[in-house]
Amino acid sequence: MADPLARRDADLVAAAAGGDQQAFRELYRAYARPVYWLAHGLLGDTADAEDVMQETFLVAWRRLPTLDLVSESLLPWLVTICRFQSANRMRRQRRDRLNTAGAVDEMLPATVNVEEQVIGSALAERVIAELGTLSPLDQQIFHLCATEGYAYAAAAEELGVSHAVVRNRLSRVRTKLRTVVETEGT
Repeated sequence: MADPLARRDADLVAAAAGGDQQAFRELYRAYARPVYWLAHGLLGDTADAEDVMQETFLVAWRRLPTLDLVSESLLPWLVTICRFQSANRMRRQRRDRLNTAGAVDEMLPATVNVEEQVIGSALAERVIAELGTLSPLDQQIFHLCATEGYAYAAAAEELGVSHAVVRNRLSRVRTKLRTVVETEGT
């Protein structure tokens, strides 16, 4: 039996495509580092590069049975997969940034409306009292989004909760404050 380290990529690919996990491990050991560094160079972030490296090898594992290895090295094929995975990740990140930037527009308008609508100290005192009745988490969400200008996703990350939690709780706070403003105005 030939030394496993001396096996050519084509033999390893054929074996891995047939379900030989050891062959795939050898390919992984041989090419994980170059794939990682390519991903890191494209993305500039260690965690993202590690994720893309793993995604690249997952895609490779799934597609090995259909691969017709043209060159002696598997690396060019892995590089192509890595570039696509990196591009996909950059698109997702860009989309997420745009969505979170758009979420800034969804900030609690009650803060501005309250400031503009404060006619007397009674209304201001009522709003402050209402904010004091909020749970500590709601107060933190209100502070981050309304006072500090955080987007929902940024506030969620800061507080260790989901985007949906911030959005839903802020909506309830907004409704509560609108009710206070409307009842004081009538």
